[in-house]
Amino acid sequence: MRKHLVGFSVITVTLSVMALAAQRGPETTAGGNTRATPSSPAGTSGLQTGRGPAPPKGRTPRLPDGTVDLSGVWNGGGPVGDLALGLPKGETIPLTADAKKLMESRQSGDDPEANCLPTGVPRIAPYPWRIVQTPAYKKATHLYFLFEGNIHSYRQIFMDGRKHPADPDPTWYGHSIGWYEGDTLVIDTVGFNDKFWFDFRGHPHTDKLHTIERWTRTDLSTLVNEVTIDDAGAYTKPFKVTFTARLAPNEELMEYICQENEQDAKHTKGPAGVP
Repeated sequence: MRKHLVGFSVITVTLSVMALAAQRGPETTAGGNTRATPSSPAGTSGLQTGRGPAPPKGRTPRLPDGTVDLSGVWNGGGPVGDLALGLPKGETIPLTADAKKLMESRQSGDDPEANCLPTGVPRIAPYPWRIVQTPAYKKATHLYFLFEGNIHSYRQIFMDGRKHPADPDPTWYGHSIGWYEGDTLVIDTVGFNDKFWFDFRGHPHTDKLHTIERWTRTDLSTLVNEVTIDDAGAYTKPFKVTFTARLAPNEELMEYICQENEQDAKHTKGPAGVP
């Protein structure tokens, strides 16, 4: 049975190991399942494999009406340590001068995610997460991303054709509307606050942030996420990053309360960066 980490100190060590393991592949949990680790998607857009059981093989599952079924428990699918790992080969993140200065001034102990706050978009905590849709037997009117990590937060994606509100309240996950283009789920999100970081390195954003995610389940175990980040307040032009989530067929979301016995955030010192 997979065991969770309770103390923040243990979490910090685990995140450091995961960052280093990005070059080595997924870890195997106590239950024998594979816990994948995000790595550079350049060329492969994926998570490394090579240790533990191979992910199950099969075709992309579909609902009775033919819509791609995205449900399941997943690992990865967004940046953890460094947003730049999702860039195409040879590209760099187009920070404005002010955003670069802000990023260079950030301290690791101030990372909102390290202080048990939501990750925002497109960052992913290194814990499993689940996609749930309603209704479950045909094209969805609502999609939910349920996150095990931090505060058991969730994203709600409206699939019923509505538009963004004219003046949305700024939130950690923004206001998301979605639709399908062929077999790809497109999620358009605005209305973010400016509080979360994109990664451990402290890549910033402003409340002008607009993201467009394109989620494609290429086979049974692979879910590719191509994200366009458009934020004129922090970046000189829009840019794309790509990450891959892997299906965790034997996993279930478990209770994990980041704030419980959290003692170490105040002891996390030094400039923001990948552990």
